[in-house]
Amino acid sequence: QVQLVESGGGLVQAGGSLRLSCAASGSPWNINDMGWYRQAPEKERELVAVIKRAGSTNYADSVTGRFTISRDSAKNTVYLEMNSLKPEDTAVYYCNVRTVYMLSYWGQGTQVTVSS
Repeated sequence: QVQLVESGGGLVQAGGSLRLSCAASGSPWNINDMGWYRQAPEKERELVAVIKRAGSTNYADSVTGRFTISRDSAKNTVYLEMNSLKPEDTAVYYCNVRTVYMLSYWGQGTQVTVSS
């Protein structure tokens, strides 16, 4: 079992920056991928960025060049640095981890609101 605690959401003006954090506890030793998803009102949840255990990353086209995902394996924490935020980035952001046993866990979500 893995528990995820997210932090760092909030309200920011367009062009601003935010940093999200997600700390894993429980059985973090078996975590493989760590990532961030988001869900805007009346839209489906979508992948924002993912970082694999070996460090390779993948980003949604809409955030490439603006967002950076990183992880601190010693702290079992994944970060999402968001720059040049746009109103269309407004959503609830969810942390997700996948274990080596292909189990998937979700955080509770943190609201990011970008005002124009």
